[in-house]
Amino acid sequence: MEIIRYAELKAHPWRNGGGVTREVARHPRTPSLRTAPQDTGQDSAWDWRVSIAEVSKAGPFSAYAGMDRVLTVIDGDLLLLSVDGAEHPLEKYRPFRFSGDADSAGALPTGDIRDLNVITRNGAFKGYTSIIELSKKRAHPVFAGQLGILLQGQGTVSPGTAGGTPVGPAAVAAPEPERLELNRYDAVVGADTATPEIVGRGFLAVISIDPAEPGTV
Repeated sequence: MEIIRYAELKAHPWRNGGGVTREVARHPRTPSLRTAPQDTGQDSAWDWRVSIAEVSKAGPFSAYAGMDRVLTVIDGDLLLLSVDGAEHPLEKYRPFRFSGDADSAGALPTGDIRDLNVITRNGAFKGYTSIIELSKKRAHPVFAGQLGILLQGQGTVSPGTAGGTPVGPAAVAAPEPERLELNRYDAVVGADTATPEIVGRGFLAVISIDPAEPGTV
């Protein structure tokens, strides 16, 4: 079971000084030698990337040519996003999809915000973000090709039982799986074997990265 701890992620400043970005995950994982420490938007060494940005100043967003973006405000009240001249008020926990080729900028009418970014290369992958409310009684699984990020509240994660939940005598003998505490913005990497299961109180972002269908752009 793999957990990406937010506290261990390095913050990279934006070129315009409007905020910082912390990269949660990318594919392929190996960073390009051409990658600048800033969030320039020009790194073409990856086909998808998940990151969390802190936005403290209005200004333009980096362009990602040939990419698709899903942006979700996860802290703060409102981001006023301009995409090719059209304004879109983005409220908390409402994912919004737009083209990385677009001329985009953000304004902060109610103060600083933090947003979750899922960026995928057209024709290779398609990214999706869903916000769900956690339960202490019913575990939420995180499957292969997914990331689960704790946005708010308290949560714990444990590996599911490989091959399904045991029944009968096996259920009595099976040890209780170890539960690990999640801190805010920690990410759980999904798996189809011993699938991680998250329980708690609060909100979870479930990010799915699916291979693009042939012929799509």
